[in-house]
Amino acid sequence: MASMKQKTALDILKLGHSVFLTGPAGSGKTHVLKQYIEYLKKNNIGVAVTASTGIAATHMNGQTIHSWSGMGISEVFDEAEYAKLKKRHYHKNRFAAASVLIIDEISMLHAYQLDIVNAICKKFKNPFKPFGGLQVVLCGDFFQLPPVAKYGQQARFVIESDAWKEMDPKICYLEEQHRQEDKEMLKILSDIRSRSCDAKTMATILSRENKSISSKITPTRLYTHNVNVDAINKTELQKIKEEARVFEMTSNGNEFLVGSVKKGCLAPEILFLKKGAVVMFVKNNFEQGYVNGTLGKIAGFNGSGMPIVETVSGKTIVATPEKWSIEENEKTLVSISQVPLRLA
Repeated sequence: MASMKQKTALDILKLGHSVFLTGPAGSGKTHVLKQYIEYLKKNNIGVAVTASTGIAATHMNGQTIHSWSGMGISEVFDEAEYAKLKKRHYHKNRFAAASVLIIDEISMLHAYQLDIVNAICKKFKNPFKPFGGLQVVLCGDFFQLPPVAKYGQQARFVIESDAWKEMDPKICYLEEQHRQEDKEMLKILSDIRSRSCDAKTMATILSRENKSISSKITPTRLYTHNVNVDAINKTELQKIKEEARVFEMTSNGNEFLVGSVKKGCLAPEILFLKKGAVVMFVKNNFEQGYVNGTLGKIAGFNGSGMPIVETVSGKTIVATPEKWSIEENEKTLVSISQVPLRLA
């Protein structure tokens, strides 16, 4: 059920204002975005769903803003670049069909990149209005990942861009937490997020040092590279004396685009599972009761062979295949399907 702030944010979006939708992880930003996208499609209002990274784009069934806008990896936009884009008929159609532009994970986009998107939109739509007159919805959290800067350069958030100042978005800040119910843990996470840990928070964190953990789930170990993660998970799976079930990813569409969606999808192409294996959901599905990061253990497999997951909170979920896709103008350009799990 949506909170009052989520409903207010949705009402502001429906009025057509350009908006910066923000708040900490788990506050419901993605939920509001999906509700708004559903509303737009229901009312035949053209919407371009994009994100700053491939992984974020797959969660929204969209494209990267670099691909959608045509800026690619360019650091400037001039008449020569515009001439190239004009030759692409599908590009003209893309802008003609769009009334709303959504950019998720906005914190990872450079200031100059938002300026380029603004310039491109003006060229293809109305040159006298911010982003050519598009309603722009920016979503993300500046406390999370910043833009990746070149060595020796300082990254500038989009809030420092000329485009941001010109657009002057309404700011909708979501606060209510929907993933974490432990109030003490919430305070600790909030303090860490804002670099404002008081003595009580520090004492609580330090009291957990070298403590044994009584849990059905083995604590997650963090590594910097996927190859290390996969090696550990494979070793742990081999220790379980149960029959392995295999789940293979399926795909449909252009091979190049399929590759880009696979690259942004956290579910493996071939997934091996056993009863007793610790797993993590890699997609949000609020209706089914899981989000990206929900941990659990394989309790068995149902009559159709689908894995039954018992989550840390004690909920039982049958993990059925989910779809990751790129959609544009109500058409699915490419899609992949896999059980939304990976070993954890």
